[in-house]
Amino acid sequence: MRWQPHVTVAAVIERDGGYLLVEEHINGKNVLNQPAGHWEKDESLIDAVRREVLEETAWQFEPEFLIGVYRWDQPNASKTFLRFAFAGVASGHDPKRPLDHGIIRATWMGADEIRARSEHHRSPQVQRAIDDYLLGRRFPLDFIVDL
Repeated sequence: MRWQPHVTVAAVIERDGGYLLVEEHINGKNVLNQPAGHWEKDESLIDAVRREVLEETAWQFEPEFLIGVYRWDQPNASKTFLRFAFAGVASGHDPKRPLDHGIIRATWMGADEIRARSEHHRSPQVQRAIDDYLLGRRFPLDFIVDL
């Protein structure tokens, strides 16, 4: 069996002290996650994060910088995820737009509330990206180069 990591993108979107998260139904339980998803063939990572935010939250998203790149081995699943977490600005919300399958709702939560609900996070990548954002980690978007 050939090992292949799952490459994903995620968005940390902060507004007025709240962060945009999604509540989703995965493997029989409700979990919290940043708007996130898989990188698709023939799209840039920047285009992927814009698309995922729109599909999962009905918000337009404009990334401003990269927060970090995170590798996580999912326990008991033999899966490795490589997540590119971006931060930026959300605007242009369309509340009538249907959300992706499995998404229950998009919601804004404060950092303390997110930390208090850590047992409901989809993965440890959720809290780590917010922590790194709060620490001021910022990498310019041109750090990622498409050739």
